[in-house]
Amino acid sequence: MWAPLLLWPLALGSRLEGGTPTPSVYDEDWSTGGGDGVQRGPWTTPRGPAGCLPRSFPGRLCPNGSNTLELPESSQALLLGWVATRMVPALYGLALVVGLPANGLALWVLATRVPRLPSTLLLMNLAAADLLLALTLPPRIAYHLRGQRWPFGEAACRLDTAALYGHMYCSMLLLAAISLDRYLAVVHPLRARALRGRCLATGLCTAAWLVAATLVLPLGLRQQTFGLPGSDRLLCHDALPLDAQASYWRPTFICLAVVGCLLPLLATLLCYGATLCSLATEGQRYCHALRLTALVLASALAFFAPSNVLLLLHYSDPGPEDWGNLYAAYMLSLAFSTLNSCVDPFIYYYVSTEFRDKVREALLCWVPVSTTVSKERGSPATGTRSSSLV
Repeated sequence: MWAPLLLWPLALGSRLEGGTPTPSVYDEDWSTGGGDGVQRGPWTTPRGPAGCLPRSFPGRLCPNGSNTLELPESSQALLLGWVATRMVPALYGLALVVGLPANGLALWVLATRVPRLPSTLLLMNLAAADLLLALTLPPRIAYHLRGQRWPFGEAACRLDTAALYGHMYCSMLLLAAISLDRYLAVVHPLRARALRGRCLATGLCTAAWLVAATLVLPLGLRQQTFGLPGSDRLLCHDALPLDAQASYWRPTFICLAVVGCLLPLLATLLCYGATLCSLATEGQRYCHALRLTALVLASALAFFAPSNVLLLLHYSDPGPEDWGNLYAAYMLSLAFSTLNSCVDPFIYYYVSTEFRDKVREALLCWVPVSTTVSKERGSPATGTRSSSLV
């Protein structure tokens, strides 16, 4: 679960040379000498209200233009290092290559081959959110591979950033809705007959999309592309002005982390925890369901917890000597969290034997009739199964 947290020292490694620490952008009082009146280093970073640390690499607007930010050398080294320009796009590329076809096929089968049960509606929305998340990744892959040069303009940067966070947190909210649905089905089966209807599923899906859209709305209202002085690089969201970080971006991302992740994750923990306890009392009868539920819970924790914990630590002001510059680690953990979109199809859809049969039936529709007939004659009958995938 803590793989990105364990990898974050790699993102900070470029700051050390010969055992001598590079002055951090967060070191408020580092200078060339001791005592008052001594000239300070070229980068003394002011803190915002209540001493909060800014998110993203903090930059100062250049006097000659509002579209250029001055960054300290330590931040530029992290932003342009191999982690940001190689490892991050590699993770995004993996999420795109696996998540796009897996979720696209799953959504098609759920929409055309599976009865429209309330649980199916929830799974269709999850597949749609993960599919849309994968579609937001190509511009970011190009941006990082080009050495942090955003080629698509300010409007596209705002839209892509809002879509990336929106679909990611919408997936988290939908996972919580699915955990509630399964909790009702397993722990309260009699009450579930009245509660688990299309109205509840539709309401949960609608609420997830509306909450996610509301949370990311501020991402589309502020400038997020800034250039580096003396360079042709145009950064997208990775460096923001200091004055805007404390007053605008800090509450925005705290709301994202708490409402979009921590609260849904807590609901998922409680629902799946009660579901696990209920399944465990049944003994070996539901051993497979018990393992699958534990896998689903572990997956949600592993992919979503690290990036949001790092995000909150950024604002908790633990001190630069303890955490240093966390944003480079956050970039890596954010890319890692997108891999959840390519894991979801395999633990929610393809794990079901019935769903795999539906996929085969759908794929056989694209095969010539003679080939389909020969395959059907050579395979035994599968028998009748329940239509529920949950």
